Amino acid sequence: MRERQPSRGAGPARDFEAFVAGAAGRLLHTATLLTAEAPGDNPRARRLLTHAFAHTYACWDRMRGEDPYDRARQYLAVRFARGAWHQYGGLGRARPHPGSALALLTPQQRLVLVLRLYEGVGEEQTAALLGLPTERVHAICDRATATLLHPPRGPAPAVAGPKVVPS
Repeated sequence: MRERQPSRGAGPARDFEAFVAGAAGRLLHTATLLTAEAPGDNPRARRLLTHAFAHTYACWDRMRGEDPYDRARQYLAVRFARGAWHQYGGLGRARPHPGSALALLTPQQRLVLVLRLYEGVGEEQTAALLGLPTERVHAICDRATATLLHPPRGPAPAVAGPKVVPS
């Protein structure tokens, strides 16, 4: 009886499964920060991550030395930006979870802040990924950080005039 030969695609498939097992948690957290959803209720983030993994798997054989984490993160960021553009008419305000710490930020600000501060992507790389000038990325990151550190106040309380006592 002939010995069974493993299929040629089993090695890359196992490699991809190992990559997903190692990177899924951090990439899901990144996607959850981008969508500003609650960690326990994040269907948009899970959908983004699924698309990023599908894209990375489709490119797996052609990556030749490229970091799969970088590829998945890049696709995640671009897909989020494109989705925010189409869904909300530009990178305007999304409808984030009200309890999210990043709910005050626009999708563009969240994207830049997450890439720069959470993921540690350099300013130049972030600018190239988003097609923005480096100075613009710097300004967006600064504005987003300032918004988080000093959130805008609500409307000023109404000032009551002098009470008139009827005589």
